[in-house]
Amino acid sequence: MEKEGKSDGDGDGGDRSTIIKVNVKFAGRSIPVEISDESTVKHLKSLLQPLTNVLPRGQKLIFKGKVLVDEMTLKSLEVGNGAKIMLMASQGLHQGDGPLRKEASNLSTVRRMPEAMRPKRDVPEVPVVKSQLERWKATGVIALSGCNLKTLPDEVLTCGSSARVLDLSHNSLQHLPSSINSLSSLQKLILNGNEIMDNSLSWEELASLKSLMFISLNQNHIATLPCEIGTLTSLRQLHIAHNYLTDLPSEIGQLTGLEVLKVNNNRIHSIPESIGGCASLIEVDLSSNLLLELPETISKLKDLKALYLRNNGLKSLPSSIFKQCCELSILDLHGTEITMDVICQIEGWENFDERRRSKHQKQLDFRVSSSGKFDEGADKS
Repeated sequence: MEKEGKSDGDGDGGDRSTIIKVNVKFAGRSIPVEISDESTVKHLKSLLQPLTNVLPRGQKLIFKGKVLVDEMTLKSLEVGNGAKIMLMASQGLHQGDGPLRKEASNLSTVRRMPEAMRPKRDVPEVPVVKSQLERWKATGVIALSGCNLKTLPDEVLTCGSSARVLDLSHNSLQHLPSSINSLSSLQKLILNGNEIMDNSLSWEELASLKSLMFISLNQNHIATLPCEIGTLTSLRQLHIAHNYLTDLPSEIGQLTGLEVLKVNNNRIHSIPESIGGCASLIEVDLSSNLLLELPETISKLKDLKALYLRNNGLKSLPSSIFKQCCELSILDLHGTEITMDVICQIEGWENFDERRRSKHQKQLDFRVSSSGKFDEGADKS
């Protein structure tokens, strides 16, 4: 398939160009890419980034035994329609969870937890005994982690207002009943390592738990968060790492009391501008996603102290982040495209660097060169 058209911007804009289809071999699979033959190798790498999770600077493209140079066009390199190109990835230069491989190319594939963390399937469900129930009511802590549960035991609901913490991590739960709202004083809900999917939780019922401040849904199968998340106004911490999220709903901005947001190791492409409404955020972990940019509104987070961005495709930061986020002292940029040149041009950089040094002086003495350069993942060039 060939057709003529204008150059896509990487070649000479006045020349006629041809759209070609090349096949990039990577990790045991063939990735078809349609691109103008006037495009540069650098542009081809940028197209491959979301398809492979490998950052452009970590890509080495080989055609007919030769390494392709970024500044050259495909036409000048005689890369034509149907060409086969090999991609080699440098270790550690990946966004998201690492390179997409053949066996993981289908995102609907069920994510497997490490065997040691999963309950044994041949072990019967652990029954609730009277002494347990009495202890739950006395302490307010319902501990049912790793009990091979497939449903919530009825005895849990009898704890009523005495329950403060409910730990159901590492079971086989697929949903929670709406009657969970009977635990009216619940403050902490832990559901890590289950089989929770979209629509498995009644967020409206969770919102009725006015004391609920902590929810952890790490290592489940959640692809979307509903708009009802914005009704959990008492929430202080939301952990939903290692799932399948592709974005966050704009209603997240309604969580004005949220202090910790951990959504690392998902498939998130963008952060809504409404994130600026989460005025109480202190720690945000966006590591290992597919982010190419951050909204300027993230600079409105005046109390933000720690921002983790490693393993994303970011090339820049919001222009006012250092100036307005006056508490920021931890910034993890490992595995991004952000360079020292970019960092040093941002207004307020000097004040941020001073805060960072003050907080991490011992670590800095150990790992930073005598020049005192920033070393949180930004390349020097």
